[in-house]
Amino acid sequence: MTAELDFDSPQFRQCLKAIKEIDVELAYLALLTRRGLKPLSRWERPIDDRGLELLRRMGLITKRIERTVKIGRVISETIFSISSGYIQIYEQRFAGKPVDKSPEVQRFEGFLFGFPPCCVDEYIRHPYAKNNLNPDQQKILFHWACRDCKITPLLLPAYQAIYNLLDNT
Repeated sequence: MTAELDFDSPQFRQCLKAIKEIDVELAYLALLTRRGLKPLSRWERPIDDRGLELLRRMGLITKRIERTVKIGRVISETIFSISSGYIQIYEQRFAGKPVDKSPEVQRFEGFLFGFPPCCVDEYIRHPYAKNNLNPDQQKILFHWACRDCKITPLLLPAYQAIYNLLDNT
């Protein structure tokens, strides 16, 4: 793995800008993960070797995982984290397995991806139920916040700071 870059270094900014050119959402997810706000992230769209190398240069551990969908087609996911433990847990649980949206799996994925458990449970029972966030707050999250969440409001300032950093890069 390439030595990780300092967040304030020109090299880090250049790396972030290159990822942003691939996909802004990927760059945002990478920043959230690199800053430790998300223990693990999953990218479900294609990413080439250059994109993987850029993620690694940001200090992220990456892994491609193949899974199947109900019709039998194989899909490729890219997972990344600052911790090899989360990568290993995800790989052991999901590599080569069909995509599963059961409540048990959604709770486990919610844990791995750093989603508040109350939000995961509410999403399982009532997906996209009305919550108390304004649309600008909800759009910067990777989970759907539950109505009276006590955790999400504590996360929002950190998410917003990273979103602003990305916007200014």
